[in-house]
Amino acid sequence: MRTHHNPLAVVRNLGILAHVDAGKTTVTERILFATGTTHKRGEVHDGTTVTDFDPQERDRGITIFAAAVSCAWDGHRINLIDTPGHVDFADEVERALRVLDGAVAVFDAVAGVEPQSESVWRQADRHGVPRIAFVNKMDRAGADLDAAVASIRERLHPAPLVVQLPVGAEDAFTGVVDLVRLRALLWTDGDACEEVPVPDDLRDEALARRRALEEAVAELHPGALEEFCDTGTLGERTLSSALRDLTRDGDGVVVLCGSAYRDRGVEPLLDAVVAYLPSPLDVPPIRGTHGDEQRERPADPAAPPAALAFKVHATPTGRLTYLRIYSGTIEKGDTLWDASARRTERIGRILRVQADRHAPLDRAVAGDIVAVVGLRSARAGSTLCAPDAPIVLEPPGVPEPVVSVAVESRRAGETDRLASGLARLTEEDPSLVVRTDPETGQTVLSGMGELHLEVAVEKLRRELGLDVNIGRPRVSYRETVARGVSGLVFRHVKQDGGAGQFAHVVLDVEPCDDGFAFRSAVVGGRVPQEYVRAVEAGCRDALTEGPLGGHPVTGLRVTLTDGATHVKDSSDTAFRTAGRLGLREALRACAMVLLEPVVEVTVTVPEDAVGGVLGDLAARRGRVSGSVTRASAAVVTATVPLAELFGYATRLRSRTQGRGTFTARPTGYAPAPVATPVR
Repeated sequence: MRTHHNPLAVVRNLGILAHVDAGKTTVTERILFATGTTHKRGEVHDGTTVTDFDPQERDRGITIFAAAVSCAWDGHRINLIDTPGHVDFADEVERALRVLDGAVAVFDAVAGVEPQSESVWRQADRHGVPRIAFVNKMDRAGADLDAAVASIRERLHPAPLVVQLPVGAEDAFTGVVDLVRLRALLWTDGDACEEVPVPDDLRDEALARRRALEEAVAELHPGALEEFCDTGTLGERTLSSALRDLTRDGDGVVVLCGSAYRDRGVEPLLDAVVAYLPSPLDVPPIRGTHGDEQRERPADPAAPPAALAFKVHATPTGRLTYLRIYSGTIEKGDTLWDASARRTERIGRILRVQADRHAPLDRAVAGDIVAVVGLRSARAGSTLCAPDAPIVLEPPGVPEPVVSVAVESRRAGETDRLASGLARLTEEDPSLVVRTDPETGQTVLSGMGELHLEVAVEKLRRELGLDVNIGRPRVSYRETVARGVSGLVFRHVKQDGGAGQFAHVVLDVEPCDDGFAFRSAVVGGRVPQEYVRAVEAGCRDALTEGPLGGHPVTGLRVTLTDGATHVKDSSDTAFRTAGRLGLREALRACAMVLLEPVVEVTVTVPEDAVGGVLGDLAARRGRVSGSVTRASAAVVTATVPLAELFGYATRLRSRTQGRGTFTARPTGYAPAPVATPVR
């Protein structure tokens, strides 16, 4: 499908994925510079980049919010999303991958595959996004293309198909030999890229590597194998179309190299994006649902419109909603149906986004990524479609938050402003959750990690000028029965004029595995059935506050063994009160245990740091359940009380010079030591 009469054939929607500090943002900057979108190069370390335009990103030197940028290269339109690499912002990556057709994975030539690049690679695998690899920082001391490729093969398991040979190493890295076209590209100090024949001293190695590439491709691609068997070699055209097929099916990964910082290798990377990554026509039609039926929409500008909102940017001047248009055409002033909120939305303006600058458009068609102004209720994950042809596209999944902090405004009278500020944060980032804690009455903000929450709170301070206090992150405790009591007699008698109250119950309490169970073993109708239900309701009332510290009680079975009624004075109310006060008294007689939430933590660190990490986990009352080593990194799994994990991210980073990462997954409750401070 190489004909260009269809305008969609020249569109490429791609993301740039990588570990923190592999150079994603610099690669994006160089692409914008090479395509003439910007006229000076931005630098991360000077805080002058286009895509990291949020002040916090410039301060911290990392990408936090996925930014969408559009540029043109060789007659093609490239929509580029620079994604964050940090584990706390995996949700931004997830939403970006949902709307992309292809990706460039950036690796560091010295470090090779790092833990975080492994996790974004797995995310891309789950979404089936075709990708090409760019080994960056070839100019650094210790840069080694072959070692980086070996780590891609070992840790990510695709077949790496290396299409370039570096010219010069480390400081002397000046260009690459293109093995597909057998020519050399050299970058002089004037930035111009010049095409020359392969230098004599590299000719033998270039031919040997070209041969190895042909063999690797023939092994994976039936069409190429046929030509290889017939003629003993692969022509340039066969080779590049086979590379394109293998990239699209995910059977191989084309590997290029360069140094984005020095502007070497960016043009061939753009050529490879155009040559190997899919256009919107190459990906299968988007699937969605309407009611119970499955529906498909082709990438056709004439089909009914369907678009997915994948990011909302709430600015003081209004909301920008980023859309990936899957089918149809959207024009300025159109009315669309928001299938998730079940209401209509009107498109005010359509913008082609060039980082923080925008060019207005009259219309946008299938396959494009644009921002629109004027939508009121659309959230990240909302489907916008034609009112007369409804469809719901599957939204990106939102992960469960793991860490919470209490937030309150420092100045009286700002509570409402804080509430609307928090609402704006959750609108932009669905992985943040705001709730009111019923136990403490505090406003609680939950997210994917401490850095995630830190960034969110900083946003409240900077953008909304709110002065906020952050409570120490809290966990919620529970209480349970360790040893029960039997035959506890409780009589509830009240006689003061009017109708009296009389209820007599005998309760057994014992530990049980799940929640709360209640049964009646009363014989001979000594307590009528309707009163048994009242006793159960009373017992449930007593579970809200346990005797140890007023925490909710769980893990017990209550049996009503006997009781007595009074002809006139017994009632539902009397028995409910007896159940509540009786169980409360029984719990005071039981041996009670405090429970705390625990999480399973997976820590990935360089081998030399394992000892320190294990010691630190032990100090945090962690129980290590496993430790495996793979490719010079150790992966330790342990069960740790949530309360002990606060501050762990910062601590781990300082212990491992920023090379350690961890993920946490809640696993339930476990007994807390007696000395745990309770309230």
